Amino acid sequence: MNKTIQRRQLPANWHTSLTLDMHPLLRRIYAGRGVVNSTDVDHRLAQLLNYDGLLNVDKAALLVVQILRQQQKILIVGDFDADGATSTAVAVRALKMLGATNVAFLVPNRFSGGYGLTPELVKLSLDFQPELIITVDNGIANHEGVLAAKNAGIKVIITDHHLPSATLPVADVIVNPNQYNDTFPSKNLAGVGVIFYVMLAVRRQLQQDNWFVSHGLAVPNMSQLLDLVALGTIADLVPLDRNNRVLVNYGLQLIRQQKCVPGITALLAVAGKNQAMVTTSDLAYVVASRLNAAGRLDDMSIGINCLLTDNVVLAKQQALTLDSLNQDRRSIEQEMKSSAFAALDKLNPTVNHGICVFQESWHQGVIGILAARIKDHYHRPTIVFAAGSATELKGSARSIPNVHIRDVLANITVTAPGLIKRFGGHAMAAGLTIQRNDFVAFTRIFNEILAGYLDPAALQNVLYSDGDLLETELTLSIAEMLANSGPWGQAFPEPMFDDVFTVLEQKLLSGKHLKLTLGKGARYIKAIAFNIDNEHWPNYRCQMAHVAYRLDINTYLKQRNLQLIVEQINSVN
Repeated sequence: MNKTIQRRQLPANWHTSLTLDMHPLLRRIYAGRGVVNSTDVDHRLAQLLNYDGLLNVDKAALLVVQILRQQQKILIVGDFDADGATSTAVAVRALKMLGATNVAFLVPNRFSGGYGLTPELVKLSLDFQPELIITVDNGIANHEGVLAAKNAGIKVIITDHHLPSATLPVADVIVNPNQYNDTFPSKNLAGVGVIFYVMLAVRRQLQQDNWFVSHGLAVPNMSQLLDLVALGTIADLVPLDRNNRVLVNYGLQLIRQQKCVPGITALLAVAGKNQAMVTTSDLAYVVASRLNAAGRLDDMSIGINCLLTDNVVLAKQQALTLDSLNQDRRSIEQEMKSSAFAALDKLNPTVNHGICVFQESWHQGVIGILAARIKDHYHRPTIVFAAGSATELKGSARSIPNVHIRDVLANITVTAPGLIKRFGGHAMAAGLTIQRNDFVAFTRIFNEILAGYLDPAALQNVLYSDGDLLETELTLSIAEMLANSGPWGQAFPEPMFDDVFTVLEQKLLSGKHLKLTLGKGARYIKAIAFNIDNEHWPNYRCQMAHVAYRLDINTYLKQRNLQLIVEQINSVN
């Protein structure tokens, strides 16, 4: 579906709102993202919010220290996505850095168990004989599982970022910036960010207790973990507010300088990526996609172990396994995508406010990706269902801006009690379970709720542009400046521009990618459009085109050249 290109509205005083020594183009781009003060784009680690504002973080630290003093068993319970994997790796690595000698992890299997700390997972955890369970990126919705752990005599700390329900589990401590009465300024921490903050508080408590001196240990530098924090934060698509940008910026520096865990280096290498130039997009689409493949098709423990090992050879082997799983995932995804779009194109789904689809053959581990693809194409909140059992369907939801998908699901539970058996998530993504025979009823009510919830303007698929560039700004140095001025990501998008160009050359690559040479004034620029619509391109009669694009640096044979990544192209002949 073609998008409407709309230029960002800038405040009247944007020319003077930021320091005058900043490039005017950069001032314009920042202003379009709501930046009004130069400190808002100061991403040095010193700008990180203090953990003191995080509700219950000191209580969590005291409990962890109590367990550490006795070197009792700590079990980390993770999740089967990239945020869960990185959260688990941060927790295990941090505890070992702090002197813990009895730490293990357990992650649920997507296909044989439920989400998070379920009663079934608690039964499995008994084999580890833990004194303390710490959940990471889960737990806030696991009332029954937490109760089962408590009944088994296990202490429980929940660290999570998902939105809570009206009641909270009976854990010993809950650390979640989105729980009631929490005044932490950033509500956008990913799960990995939450556990990182908890471990910072544990370190402080241990310092106050003279732990490191008495045990002959060096006080650990916790910033070493920010490569993992950056990866999980980007992977989970949480908004990159200023605090998250600080976390991601430092983590990216570690990765570019090859000071990250061997697993990240190996995953970049297996994908043929230049580690010194890694971007947030690489973390999302190269590293996280391969990690997620383990949780989608097999067992996320494979991905977690890849992030935990310090053995370079083993990390390479595990990265190859993850890469192979990702290739399988792509094949499955392509089959599901073809069947989904073939069915949807016959139904004209844009007549509805939302889209719900289900096919018996669809793979439960890939429905989240398919939901994202459908949402992107039709610009509608989308839920894709797969068979969970003989009687249940499991759904994965993806949303569009200004539609909080978890709130929509919560409204459904009020409007039609019992229709949703379980659900959880956040603004842009959620998961749920319904009865098979309720699919039609759920689809109807989902659209009814959306109809009352949605401003019709939200259904317009808009591509926001930062305007055009001068001919003198179409340079490699400007591309490098923008690449180094992020980090860019969710709610702080990478700069996008639009302009009319002369189309000098166009060539189809691999039957789906359009290679172009575009002209502006006296300048010729190479460009590429990925996965173009073959019904419209190549269009050899097109001499002028309106192009929405991003600046990119193409590195080939050690040569660095400017190229444009084309997001949308329309003939203006």
